[in-house]
Formats: sequence, C-alpha cells, structure tokens
Amino acid sequence: MSTAVMTHRLELDSIAETALKKAAQFWFVLVLLGQFLFAFTVASFYGLTTLRGDSQVWNRVLIQGYVEGHPMGNAALAGHILFATIISIAGALQLIPRLRSAFPVFHRWNGRLYILAAFVMGASGLYLTFGPGRIAPGDASLHTANAISAMLIILFAALALRAALARDFKTHRRWALRLFLVVCGSWFFRIGFFLSFFLHGGPFGFDPTTFSGPLLTFWGFAEYLLPLAVLELYLRAQEQSGALLRVTTATLVFVLTLAMLRESSPSPWPRGFPP
Repeated sequence: MSTAVMTHRLELDSIAETALKKAAQFWFVLVLLGQFLFAFTVASFYGLTTLRGDSQVWNRVLIQGYVEGHPMGNAALAGHILFATIISIAGALQLIPRLRSAFPVFHRWNGRLYILAAFVMGASGLYLTFGPGRIAPGDASLHTANAISAMLIILFAALALRAALARDFKTHRRWALRLFLVVCGSWFFRIGFFLSFFLHGGPFGFDPTTFSGPLLTFWGFAEYLLPLAVLELYLRAQEQSGALLRVTTATLVFVLTLAMLRESSPSPWPRGFPP
C-alpha cells in the first residue's frame, strides 16, 4: 500500500472520529439542558401544588393522579415524581466529564443517589401500573411497555452498581449510559409523541379518552428501544476503526439530535401526560 493511500485513509479515519465526537457532544449538550429543564418543570408544578395543599390539581394533567382515600397509591405517585426530578438532575451531572474528573468524591456519592433514585422509580412505576387501586392510563400494550421500562431501570441500575463495586469502570460506563437512556424514557416519549404530530400535521393514532392507540404503543416501546439501539451503534463505532461506520453513526446521531431539538422546547401537555 502506497504512502499516499495510507495517509488518505488516516485522514478519513481522523475526520470520522472527529465527526463522531462532535455529534456525541451535540447530543450531550441538548440532553443536559433538556434534563435540567424537565426537572425544573416537574418540580415547579408538583412542588408548588403540594406546598399549597392542592394535590388534586394533579388530575388536570394526569388521568390517574391523586386518588382520595388511597394513601399508598398517592405516596407511590409522589415518590415517583420526586425521584424523577432527582434522577433528572443527578443523571445529567453524572454525564459531565470534567465534573467526574475534578470531583470524583461528588461523582461517587451522586452516583449512589442516582442508583437509589433509579430503584425507587422502577419499583414505584411498577406499582403505579399494576398496584391495587390504581387504574393506569392506556391499554395492555402500553402497560407492558411501561412495565418493561421499569424493570430495565432496576436491572441496569443493579448492573451498573455491580460493575462499579468491582471497579470495572469500562463496563460500569456502559451500563450507566444504558440506565440513563431508559430513565429518560418519559422525556423521549414526549419528544417522539410531539415530533409525530409535527410530521403528520396534527394529532393522530390514539384515542385521548382511553389513552390508547398504535401511536402510543409505538412510542411506549420506542422511548427506550430506539435510544438503546443508537447507543449500541455508537459504542461499536467507538471501538471499531471503520470510517464508514463512524460517519454513518455520527450522521444518525446528528439528525436525531436535530429532531430532538425541534421538539424539546416547552409546550402544553395533553391530558394524561405529566408536565
């Protein structure tokens, strides 16, 4: 192989590697800002209404919100919302590389809080879907999607914790990234749901009364399966030296991030969605 050909391939590999890094950074900045905004929105709405002693106002946006005379279910809902806020902030902080390197002690303790919040979120999510006295919105397919999401949160949290305790930080990073994506499922659902409206030109594919339909079923599963699939492609592109795979992955991540950017700004939630 001539020197010119080798130099050309090295240049292509370098360009592909840079493109992959820049696409990942673009996605990271958007998700970081999105999680902080999501946490602020949830905390301000539920926090202020709770302080005013007006928890019943939750039912304006939740099909199955505050239920009079059902303390266990209401406690599970409140815990789920509280830890959803905590996990949005803690997860975003865990992803900042400079924060990890400059403050390793904070990273470890914040990670422990994050894992705890993940366990609580997963368990409370299962209770809110199948617990006694709860009537979760949606049909059986959406309930199944939600149950799988909750179980994946618990599973990935356990695997990330096990790898960290074993000081296998490469494996820990992988499971922590998978956990972060699954935890962000509600946010991804929101983005995908409204992006579908934008592309179609209006609402379609679901019944707002029963909160069921093919669109909701699709995004119920896609909210975690699609991000996890893109992550696996990204991890493979990182490890392999092929310029084509890296450029393809970078392009996919960049396009998906642009779509997320289009639909991640605050907008009114239809009934049945948490704000």
